[in-house]
Amino acid sequence: MSKPVKEMMIQDYKEMMGDIEDALVIGLRGISSNDTNVIRSGLAKKEIRVTVMRNKLFGQAFGDTNLSGLSEVLKGSSAVAYGAESVVDVAREIVALVKKFPEIELKGAILDGMLFEGEAGVKALSKFPTRDEAIAKAVTLVLSPARNLVGAIKGPGSGLAGIIKAVEEKLEKGEAIAKV
Repeated sequence: MSKPVKEMMIQDYKEMMGDIEDALVIGLRGISSNDTNVIRSGLAKKEIRVTVMRNKLFGQAFGDTNLSGLSEVLKGSSAVAYGAESVVDVAREIVALVKKFPEIELKGAILDGMLFEGEAGVKALSKFPTRDEAIAKAVTLVLSPARNLVGAIKGPGSGLAGIIKAVEEKLEKGEAIAKV
């Protein structure tokens, strides 16, 4: 392949992936073309793209970015999956697809510059909370002490309010109130 063609491909890779910093690498070898189309169209509905890339050209295109760590797992026929809200969503979808298409090889993923290598790494990544889930957990953790405090303050107060209400009702009926 000539140098101008390689440079065009590198430029296409950069344009295709834009400013993506997290991605997942899979192997689609052994999967029929019809199944590959089913996989790609299913993922496309969830805004996940799958692009087959030349390993060396990928390294040249993204060698100075967060994606450079993926060069370690780009061996043999490889495709890069990216998109959705985060690479965690991508990992979840791909791991779910492996159940239907066991020929999919999970090679690795990168999240915030950290490489998750092999099938075990990708499956571990798929169990991470997404950004929204992590924010929700943090908010819950921050609010739970306040919620407990309000409950502790409200508990005795509501008990006292109940006693006062009972005394008031007895007094309105003209009943005597026993001394404690």
